[in-house]
Amino acid sequence: MAVVTGGSSGIGNGIARRLAMAGADVVIASRRKERCEEEAKKIADEFGVRTIGLPLNVVESSDVNRMFAEAHEAMGKIDILINNAAGNFYFPAHKLRDKLWHAVIDIDLNGTFYCARAAHKYMKDNGGVIISISMTLHHNGWVGMAPATAAKSGIDALTKTLALEWAHKGIRVNAIAPGPIITEGVSKAFEMGGSFDKWEATIPLGRSGHPEEIGNLAVFMASDAGAWMTGSIYILDGGESLSPHRGAVDPLKIDELLKQRVKKGKGE
Repeated sequence: MAVVTGGSSGIGNGIARRLAMAGADVVIASRRKERCEEEAKKIADEFGVRTIGLPLNVVESSDVNRMFAEAHEAMGKIDILINNAAGNFYFPAHKLRDKLWHAVIDIDLNGTFYCARAAHKYMKDNGGVIISISMTLHHNGWVGMAPATAAKSGIDALTKTLALEWAHKGIRVNAIAPGPIITEGVSKAFEMGGSFDKWEATIPLGRSGHPEEIGNLAVFMASDAGAWMTGSIYILDGGESLSPHRGAVDPLKIDELLKQRVKKGKGE
């Protein structure tokens, strides 16, 4: 059985669908209760596996513990955790308020740790697989994404540390670093400006990826075929990270993009 955080949309949903296609029972966990229950039903109807949707706020460790307890009670042994819940937005670093910084760090990094720690309780006796979703943007820096790049760097380091600490318990811990993939979250991040087309143009394979392609890798990593994989971050980006670039936003225009966002928020 697999628990997928942020599984009601985007990359998380693509992974959940591929896991279900491979025969895994799935728990879809996300903040919007109705949405995750709806997606769980769709997956159950399409693939014939057991699924449930559970509300989850990864920022609150007590809520994470509650969700895992409910998932275990309803579905049994937890074999796989997909740490996918994330938040992101473009914002110039020098104008970031504490609240905005913590909003991303709390979801992306702290939430990933809380879920991994909770999963350990249910995996420590029988083993399991934890896969966290990272990114490639922090490898060379990315204009306007200081909180996300810092958080994802932390996830990479956390992945390696947990892999070392938990290997003797049969728990494998890895991460996937996707490149440009159009999702609802990515589209919202680009609403304030920047160019997804500019980002996509840097991809040697000539196109952005699909959530299900991340799911394909996750299924392999979680299966017996990936039994010797642990402590690594696997890049899946069509070769984008091999191309030198500064990002989808010009650093000289980041302040102007912020002004546009403020105007949009005021309805001007």
